[in-house]
Amino acid sequence: MDEAALRQQLVEFGASLFARGFSVGSAGNISVRLDDGYLITPTNSCLGRLDPARIARLDAEYRHVGGDAPSKEVFMHRAFYSARAEAGAVVHLHSTMATAIACLAGPGDANPIPPLTPYFVMRIGRRLPVVAYYRPGDPAMEPAITAAAREARAVLLANHGPVVSARTLTDAVYAAEELEEAAKLALLLQRFDARTLNAEQVNDLLATFA
Repeated sequence: MDEAALRQQLVEFGASLFARGFSVGSAGNISVRLDDGYLITPTNSCLGRLDPARIARLDAEYRHVGGDAPSKEVFMHRAFYSARAEAGAVVHLHSTMATAIACLAGPGDANPIPPLTPYFVMRIGRRLPVVAYYRPGDPAMEPAITAAAREARAVLLANHGPVVSARTLTDAVYAAEELEEAAKLALLLQRFDARTLNAEQVNDLLATFA
């Protein structure tokens, strides 16, 4: 997709996520990789009211070269792009259920959501590390996210929310949506002895849909 189409797609996905409560107010940010840089939602912008012409543009070195000022969490996105060469987009939300898990799980936990469904495994993978708490916008969290992202497509930021990467913007949004649904299932079933996918089933999914 060319840059204009990606800008429009980013606006449409942002509006959809906002309308369904995956983000509120000015929470959350989304980025997508270009051939020569990145697009990222502006700082203090609402995902439900993005203007394609005002989306921030960064060059290949993450310097702001166009549009409104970028999200204060550019470093969060940079961590994924540097750790995962295949990452073409990154979605950070404050979606309720995933954030609830991020408040319950301990930093360093690698699997706070069990493999309850195949699509969770297919879109998120085997690991979902919980990164220790840092205040929003604190660049000190970048090394911690980078280290976690080397072995995982997504992370939970303790007491903050999920960050998800994928090859395309569409895939990253789908993965963020799947993560929220998986978190909801995990919370609904936490008092029960739920059946999870076993190691053989998880390996089969990863091998088939890698």
